[in-house]
Amino acid sequence: MFVLGPIRVIGRYRVPKSGGLLILSNHLADMDPVVIWYASRRPIHFMAKSELFEMHILGRLIRLFKAFPVKRGEPDRQAIKHAVRLLKAGECVAVFPEGQLSEDGRLQPILPGVGLIAKMAGVPILCCGLEGTQRMMPYGTTVPRPAFGGVQVNWGEVKQFSREVEIEDIAAWTESQLRMLTGQERILGDPNG
Repeated sequence: MFVLGPIRVIGRYRVPKSGGLLILSNHLADMDPVVIWYASRRPIHFMAKSELFEMHILGRLIRLFKAFPVKRGEPDRQAIKHAVRLLKAGECVAVFPEGQLSEDGRLQPILPGVGLIAKMAGVPILCCGLEGTQRMMPYGTTVPRPAFGGVQVNWGEVKQFSREVEIEDIAAWTESQLRMLTGQERILGDPNG
């Protein structure tokens, strides 16, 4: 990470050392899980697209690092139930709520599944804003390279929602947090968000 970075971590102390925790992060590059793992204070189970598990070597490697598959493009009840089981057991689960990599680095719409996971598990949420990971591994490439200019990981504040809160409210809060943590605050009147 030092060679590819450097990686600056802001707010690492906000990551609880124990207990169920749902981490939600923007998604700029295939290196993002490695960077989040590095910037955290605890092991993390990552929800990852199912196609990655079909790749012989990569599939084995990501399973070693506690990743589990999710089918994209459809509500994957099995993946959601698995995430909720892990969270209720006191584990830390990370999800990229945009559901895919951002080609241009801008935050994409937040999918409602993260609100469902948060509501079902009843655990705190912590947003993580990534900046510069696309320099480590630009969109469409498969080989990491040094990110001259560095990478920054910004941890937000832990938030616990009540069970009565609407899924849409969790998604809206997540979007607001990720925009703030990545410096992409929404400009009023901007049709591109």
